[in-house]
Amino acid sequence: MEGNLLRQAIVGIVALALASAAWGCGGSSEPTASSGKDRQAPSASDQKPRPRTVAPSHCPDGVPDCATTEGEILYVERVDPDGDGDAHFVVIDSQSITLPGLTAIDVRKGLRPHPLPGPGDLISAAGPVQTGSYGQSQIHALEIHVAGGG
Repeated sequence: MEGNLLRQAIVGIVALALASAAWGCGGSSEPTASSGKDRQAPSASDQKPRPRTVAPSHCPDGVPDCATTEGEILYVERVDPDGDGDAHFVVIDSQSITLPGLTAIDVRKGLRPHPLPGPGDLISAAGPVQTGSYGQSQIHALEIHVAGGG
């Protein structure tokens, strides 16, 4: 039980850090080692209208522990620290797979949308729920859709 509480605390801290990064980054448009190319936060110049619907993603037949999510992107990790080319998204979602109101999505390099969507864009994903590197539950995407064709 003590280990489970520690795991929940770590997941909570990671989620708060991700949310803080999404809201607190900005200012300079120059990428830096600590704030630029691995994260994207909304900017004042990002005033384009965004589509408010996205095609739903579906679980393939026979995939155990498969789940779906659909929602607004809160945070994007464009460069995965382990260097395998994955992208990670934190989505505001009532499925609450990772934390209440939030679901994390791990998108492998070959499935990454181009261009990568950012905070405020809509995304849907489907895939098995797996444990991430911080002990958090997340969807390992087998199918994704992004509003606007990203």
